[in-house]
Amino acid sequence: MRKLKFAVMGAGHGGKAIAAHLSIKGFDVNLYNRTLSRIKPIIKMKGIELEGEVNGFGKLNVVSNKAGEVIKDADVIMVVVPANGHTYIAEVCAPYLEDGQVVVLNPGRTCGALEFLKVLRNCGNKKNVIVAEAQTFIYASRGMGPVSAKIFRIKNAIPVAAIPSNKTGRVLEMINKAFPEFISATNVVETSFNNMGAVFHPSITILNDSRIESTLGNFQFYIEGVTQSVARVLEAVDNERLKVAHKLNCGSVYSAIDWLSMAYNVVEDNLFDAIHSNPGYVGIMAPRTTNVRYITEDVPMSLVPISEFAKLLGVETPVIDSLINIADSIFKKDFRKTGRNLPRLGLEGLNIKQIKDILIRGKM
Repeated sequence: MRKLKFAVMGAGHGGKAIAAHLSIKGFDVNLYNRTLSRIKPIIKMKGIELEGEVNGFGKLNVVSNKAGEVIKDADVIMVVVPANGHTYIAEVCAPYLEDGQVVVLNPGRTCGALEFLKVLRNCGNKKNVIVAEAQTFIYASRGMGPVSAKIFRIKNAIPVAAIPSNKTGRVLEMINKAFPEFISATNVVETSFNNMGAVFHPSITILNDSRIESTLGNFQFYIEGVTQSVARVLEAVDNERLKVAHKLNCGSVYSAIDWLSMAYNVVEDNLFDAIHSNPGYVGIMAPRTTNVRYITEDVPMSLVPISEFAKLLGVETPVIDSLINIADSIFKKDFRKTGRNLPRLGLEGLNIKQIKDILIRGKM
């Protein structure tokens, strides 16, 4: 049986980790990055050194800033870039994606697969390409240098769904050959609204803003950054997210505590204890600046679409809306305008039934 060929789009810490891990597992792997300077050391070394839960050197085949070279003949394209880069990746891939290729967003954040597929169609790609999204990233990882990455923890179960949902089985049939940790979600509503980055990242970063700036992130993000009061804000954001998801009534949604149990085998009665009992969070330092994807990605690509759906459904989300407003003030931007709002997703003016037909059945 022919080995699967993978293309990894993005050479940040996650992209480097997943590319090296796939290679160590014995798969043929190509790697793309938008800027050539980031991947020049990888080209020179012909691979990436991986440490942590997985140790070894992952030899890569094609390493390039030309998308066509990287995705040519690849069976699975693993997109590992911040969600605000999904549109760009879709645009550069659109001329080259062919029938039967599978694109997996790692992760999609909220409505990532929908946005990616919409951009492909807008760019004129009508091929039978399956676009799927993972609910969260498979690793807790960090970059350790230009040609190295560290996996602190491999999560136990990562739900994945495709548009349309009846293609999810085909996606898993392929990617489970490399990663048995990926499991089936009911649909992309489930993966999008079980997006835990929306719960954890913006709240912890914004509420630790002063500490991040004064210490340049010299503290453990989850272990020291989540005090009892911060945990209560996280719980409020989580409850608002759950209300919106339950109103949509599409698949299973679960609390942040349930997710920590599923992903990390952490079982506690409250969110503060669950976070502090998770060994996967130990050693993960805070960002050195608040100009970080925990805000610049997770606010427009996670919190904004949740808030947009809330308004459509008549659900109040005061804490989520406050976080968006604070982020706007910090960055002097309008994240609602630049984020995944209903017009950007092609959902403006549609009713809930029509939106569900698009998200679940792919009726675009």
